[in-house]
This record gives sequence, structure tokens and C-alpha cells, in this order.
Amino acid sequence: MRKILNRRNRKGFTLIELLVVMVIVGLLAALVAPRLFPKLGKGKQAAAKAQIELLGQALDQMRLDIGRYPTTQEGLNMLAVNPGVEGWDGPYLKKALPNDPWGKPYNYQSPGSHGEYDLLSYGRDGSPGGEGEDADVTSWQ
Repeated sequence: MRKILNRRNRKGFTLIELLVVMVIVGLLAALVAPRLFPKLGKGKQAAAKAQIELLGQALDQMRLDIGRYPTTQEGLNMLAVNPGVEGWDGPYLKKALPNDPWGKPYNYQSPGSHGEYDLLSYGRDGSPGGEGEDADVTSWQ
């Protein structure tokens, strides 16, 4: 009889209690997740805009040194490596040339159709246009 009492006095959770807690956690996750995931996309858009701004500042600094922006053929790599241009005083980036937050290289054109240069990311989908996280992030907007 003493063994039966010891089993009843044990502390712990029953299977039913564990299942109820798991259902509650699952319901909370189902309510919170749809509100959280769109904010992740907006964060990547903001990061791409910030990187484009920093690359634009580096391009402006290089223009002050050599008198021009890199051509489309020279590309953004000229910010990190001197191709033999007189007056180049770089590297103009503290770290390696970054990809956009979706892992794709930034698109650069000089001369650009919206200014002296165009610098952009095509967003998550990697193609022109789009909405939300697929929208283009540009240097001229």
C-alpha cells in the first residue's frame, strides 16, 4: 500500500497536461507568425536601401579622387580594387563588396538613366518590378 501512495504523490505533468500546453503554444504561433513574417521582408528592404546609400557614398568619394564614376564595365569592384586608374585612393569600402540581402549582386550602370549612375537591387524575386519584398530598391528613389 505504501508503494501505491508513493506513485500518487509523485510530482510531474500528465500526458493530457502536456498536450494542452502544446495546443496552446501552437495556437499562439499560428496567430503571431503571420504578423511577424511580413516585417522580415521589410527589414531586408531597409537593409538593401542602407547598403545602396553606403555604396553611393563610396562612389562619391571615389569620384572626388579620380574625377569620374566607374563605368558599367569597371563596375562596383573598382571600389575595392584599383584597376590602374590614376588618383585612385581606395579601397573605398571597409569590407568586401556586399551582395544584396537576398544574396544577389547589386546592379550598377554608369552612365545611368536616372542620374550619373544607377545602383539597384531587384528584390527577392531578382527581376524588375514587383511589390513588397519583390519590389526593386534603387539609388534614385
